Amino acid sequence: MNNRWGLKNLGVGLGLRTAHYGTILADDPPVDWFEIISENYMQTEGRPLYMLDQIAERYPIVMHGVSMSIGSTDPLDEAYLRALRALKKRVRAAWLSDHLCWTGVAGKHVHDLLPLPYTEEALRHVTERVRYVQDFLDAPILLENPSTYIEFQGSTMPEYEFLSRLAEDADCGILLDLNNIYVSCFNHGYDPHAYLDAIPMDRVVQFHVAGHTNCGTHLIDTHIGPVIDPVWTLFREAYERTGGRSMLLEWDAEIPSFEETHKEALKAHRFATFPKRPRRSPNTPAGPADTADTADTADAADAQASTSTPPSKDAP
Repeated sequence: MNNRWGLKNLGVGLGLRTAHYGTILADDPPVDWFEIISENYMQTEGRPLYMLDQIAERYPIVMHGVSMSIGSTDPLDEAYLRALRALKKRVRAAWLSDHLCWTGVAGKHVHDLLPLPYTEEALRHVTERVRYVQDFLDAPILLENPSTYIEFQGSTMPEYEFLSRLAEDADCGILLDLNNIYVSCFNHGYDPHAYLDAIPMDRVVQFHVAGHTNCGTHLIDTHIGPVIDPVWTLFREAYERTGGRSMLLEWDAEIPSFEETHKEALKAHRFATFPKRPRRSPNTPAGPADTADTADTADAADAQASTSTPPSKDAP
């Protein structure tokens, strides 16, 4: 099943983190693509952007935002959207995404990904804003299902219905976070497989997997540590249902060495078959078009693999 926009399966990606800049530029490791936190590279001309420019010449880049605040009642920030559009053009990003949440009100940012009430009124409100953003950027955006710890009593539909209807009504894409599904369903007593049943898979462009912290009575999406087996199982199920989408490992706190982080991401090859692309030299520019699909086997990658508060920005 192709996604609605024909966006390529980029393979297995990693979140670009400052601790790994040196290794990436010195060793040119065989990573398929990198995802950046958009805000870390906006409104700056310093070292982070300098490093990103070099990495974007070698690898496909995808942008992931944390402060669009698509669910807020505040007006959309057009200065932010202009900077987002400029960065997308600069790094030739394959696509960009943000979260189905709100991050502030009355001009104040809380630096957190806050849940929405899942009502018809909220659905109309967010749909209108997503359409506006996509027109402004002249590109589809992907919205990620959040990890949540509370629910609104006034909600009239489950999260998966809200997300699915929003994707259809606003004609936007979905970044399906399998760890967030697992965390939220555990916290609220839902079936994660029923969640997958409700998602329009032709709208899914990308997956996230990550580690979380088990506090006994609840889970927190900390993006620390290895991905647990039930999340990998959800990933395999979702990957099969879509026919294959780009997958990214998030590891955003207590970040280990590049080698250990990459090794964890490569576990994905145990559960799915990804397209294989030839490695490029550091002098060969990368870009969204450099993603031709060919047959692949997981043997080599599997041999390399070993047997929440919402994600915070990786400050440069």
